[in-house]
Amino acid sequence: MTEVITTENLWRVYKVGALEVPALRGISLQIGAGSFVALKGRSGSGKTTLLNCLGGLDQPTSGEVRVLGHSIAQLNDDELTRWRREQVGFVFQSFGLIPTLSAYENVELMLRIKGTSPQAGRQRALACLALVGLDNWVHHRPYEMSGGQQQRVAIARALANQPRVILADEPTGELDSATAREVLALFRQIVETEKVTLLMVTHDPLVDEYADRVLLLEDGQIVKA
Repeated sequence: MTEVITTENLWRVYKVGALEVPALRGISLQIGAGSFVALKGRSGSGKTTLLNCLGGLDQPTSGEVRVLGHSIAQLNDDELTRWRREQVGFVFQSFGLIPTLSAYENVELMLRIKGTSPQAGRQRALACLALVGLDNWVHHRPYEMSGGQQQRVAIARALANQPRVILADEPTGELDSATAREVLALFRQIVETEKVTLLMVTHDPLVDEYADRVLLLEDGQIVKA
């Protein structure tokens, strides 16, 4: 299996006044292509910090991060922005949708930013919304939709640019258990049909039924892989 995410002795240390607080303590990790990996741990264990380092949203203090063959530390800000836009999809707990835009417009906007032609952008946006089961909701705005439907729009948006990696931070955190199961099953389906690699930070015990692999983080270190 080809590795798409690799970290070697990854440290992230924050300075709080005169103190140095390590959030990540020497993490070495390999994640293969086309896998669904869950990252679990208590609040403050370093899960989101690790996800942010992998997505280029935060810079490690030391160590190596390679995603899709790119060494994150060697990319400048413009290169990081372009790389994230073209190869990585993000899904967050709070959905992050633009409330004044319809489901279709929220997804199509990502393609417009990338420079996709209007016709191709429309086809791709509609295809992504169909994939997440929202064919009949394309013209609805977020406030007209349930939490689960809003998260499906967020997933469709993350898929719009056909990323090879999706990073999800607590995507079921604001959903009831039945809706969480639907979203997790959808992620499982997407990993298999779209051939993407998914790394999900979560507290949700339901994820164990859907993930290929569950990693446990404790005090900035992986204690179970």
